[in-house]
This record gives sequence, C-alpha cells and structure tokens, in this order.
Amino acid sequence: MRDIAMSGSVPNGDELVRVLATLANPHRMRVVAALARERAYVSELARVLGISRPLLQVHLRKLESAGLVSARLEVSEDGKAMKFYEVNPFAIELTPEVIEAAERTLSTPGDGPGGETKGSRE
Repeated sequence: MRDIAMSGSVPNGDELVRVLATLANPHRMRVVAALARERAYVSELARVLGISRPLLQVHLRKLESAGLVSARLEVSEDGKAMKFYEVNPFAIELTPEVIEAAERTLSTPGDGPGGETKGSRE
C-alpha cells in the first residue's frame, strides 16, 4: 500500500476524490482521529467510539481501501488472534493549484462501475 501523498507529490485526481470522499464521513474521521492517538483492535476501537463492531468494520474497510489505515493480525498471550489497525502516514495539501492539477488526471465519467467516475463512490 502506498502513501496518499508524500512530501512534494500531488495525488492523482481519482485518488484525491477517493480520499476526500472517504474522510467526508464523520464516523471515519473519528476512526482516523482515534487511531492517530494509538493503534487499536476492532473491539477496543468500537468501545472507544461507541459504535457497533459491524459498523466499525465497514468504515475500517473503506479507510483501508483508500490507503488511510492498515491492519495487522497479532496473536495475544492467550492465543487469541486480534486485528490491530493503525493510521498510515499521509499528508494532503489542498489548494486550488493542487485541485487544478488533480483535475487533469481524473478518469472520464462513465469509466467506473455503474457509469460513475472511478473513485467517486463513497
């Protein structure tokens, strides 16, 4: 999995749309904020955020798909497998110039499934 934007690089249009759409959800922003403080496993994170595990897993899959978080399976001392999530380092400078440059690399509308622009689905 690659970083969203590294120092000095600009994400392509589809990538920028995907990341911004992913972060546009309040639950996902809270997940990223919680994981920025410390990595956590699903049950612990669900308790901290006050949401159900199934709902959290939906949001974690979307964040992972956008490259914002990653997961690692670890075995606890008692032999229980636990999936830990952590934030991937990312930085996006959002300026009119960045948007203009990203716009030039957007997929043509209709390229994605269902006639949507690739990367525009939430």
